[in-house]
Amino acid sequence: MSMNLRQIEVFRAVMITGSISGASQLLFVSQPAVSRLLSHTESRVGFALFERIKGRLYATPEAKKLFREVEQVYAGVLRVNELARELGEHREGILNVVSSPSVGQMVIPQAMATFRHSHPQVKLGFQFLGYAPLVERLLNHQADLGVTILPVEHPNLDTTPLGSGRLVCICPYNHPLSRRAILGADDLLAFPLVAYDRGSPFGVLVTGWFEAHGQGYRTAIEVGSPQNACALVQAGAGIALVDEFSVRSWPASQLVVRPLHEAPALHANLVHSRFEPLSQIAQTFVGVLRELMQSEGFEAEGRSVDSIA
Repeated sequence: MSMNLRQIEVFRAVMITGSISGASQLLFVSQPAVSRLLSHTESRVGFALFERIKGRLYATPEAKKLFREVEQVYAGVLRVNELARELGEHREGILNVVSSPSVGQMVIPQAMATFRHSHPQVKLGFQFLGYAPLVERLLNHQADLGVTILPVEHPNLDTTPLGSGRLVCICPYNHPLSRRAILGADDLLAFPLVAYDRGSPFGVLVTGWFEAHGQGYRTAIEVGSPQNACALVQAGAGIALVDEFSVRSWPASQLVVRPLHEAPALHANLVHSRFEPLSQIAQTFVGVLRELMQSEGFEAEGRSVDSIA
């Protein structure tokens, strides 16, 4: 037999507090009421949830397994209540955005600031995440749209190009490479390189560029993201290859940026559910984001905002 929401609530309260009296205080009901409902729940599921030893309750192994699932259900109920509250408070709507760190440091915050001027009543949410958490948020409908420079291939997600940049080299001021107009792979070999795990998306990109120019490379410091690389280069730890989106979030006075010979392009992509059209609010935000990309010099590509509704 199945458990209803009230039985789930009582079971969870007993698990959390460890006693009938604690559950009654948590739920603001009498102890006999909790005892009756707990007994009825055990009858419905067909097995004991608690063992009573010397006047204390101890959860059975079955109850512990059940509790893990109950916590997920309870978290979902809390999200429903939170959404209902937010919809009541923000009648113009809610927009939750996730992005990769590269565009999350500068591009998305600027777009949100611009969007807020014309839509002050819309509640905005924003996080920059790694690849897997970003995709998970979109698939679980915990975010309305995502923006990432890493390729996203999933049958339930739709991808639309917003703009593009290139891989560039960054170095400290007064570095020998700062006097070059454009850099090739052989120009970089004499200097300590801040790079990435070769199996990571950026590691594959950097390795591919060196190999395309007939060169290998040695990593002096391995980092997890272009933002880490920028910080180390700014501190004078070496040089690095990063995307233009990341380096644009750093003050121009802190880093020297030089183009690479035949540098690969990196595309900023809008990602959202393939089965749900973007809301009018989301479409408006995407329009603001696309205009910002153009004004910052990132070449706009792909379909119009209207075509992704």
